[in-house]
Amino acid sequence: MLPVSDSASSLRPLAIVGAGGLGREVLLLIRQLNEQRPTWEITGFYDDRVPVQPSIHGLPYRGTVADLNLTPEPLHVVIAVGSSRSRQAIAGRLSSPQLQFATLVHPGVALAPYQHVTIGAGSIICQGCILTCDITLGQHVLLNLGCTIGHDAVLEDFCSLMPHANIGGEAHLEAGVYLGTNATVINQVRVGAGTTVGAGAVVVRDLPGGCTAVGVPARAM
Repeated sequence: MLPVSDSASSLRPLAIVGAGGLGREVLLLIRQLNEQRPTWEITGFYDDRVPVQPSIHGLPYRGTVADLNLTPEPLHVVIAVGSSRSRQAIAGRLSSPQLQFATLVHPGVALAPYQHVTIGAGSIICQGCILTCDITLGQHVLLNLGCTIGHDAVLEDFCSLMPHANIGGEAHLEAGVYLGTNATVINQVRVGAGTTVGAGAVVVRDLPGGCTAVGVPARAM
């Protein structure tokens, strides 16, 4: 379910895990969402790597993932980490019952009920993405800037699409697939779990899991 605030005044606390570049881009996304409809009160950043500065774009660094697990009150969390494997590892460590994963979709992305798009908890859909119809996105899926997803496509949990990646109709990305910038998976092609597709590659036939594929057409290395 996409987060919907009960009223403009009932802001819900939200922490960002990941204090790097994607974390700052997700902060921008949250602020753009709040401009359209005030929903989130951003509490700050968590990261196991301590940033150089104690604050990031005016928000404090609050500690590590272990510190986040110690939060005493209910808190929404979004994992702003580009690596599928790292995002999955962090999600597995966030075990506190006080934590709930937020789903963030840029306000300019069309998602009407008649499109029949299902989005799992913790997913992030950035500006410029286009999703057509009858699409299933699992939990913690990342669609970076300008990605396109065709009809009946399935992206399982922890898939990561970098800017301007394209998924054809009826394509199926198993869990943890990572697509580099401008990579394409054509229609009716399946990509196995944990596979990385290099930037600019075009996948025209099924790929096994756990490999790295590059080129046009993409071939497993």
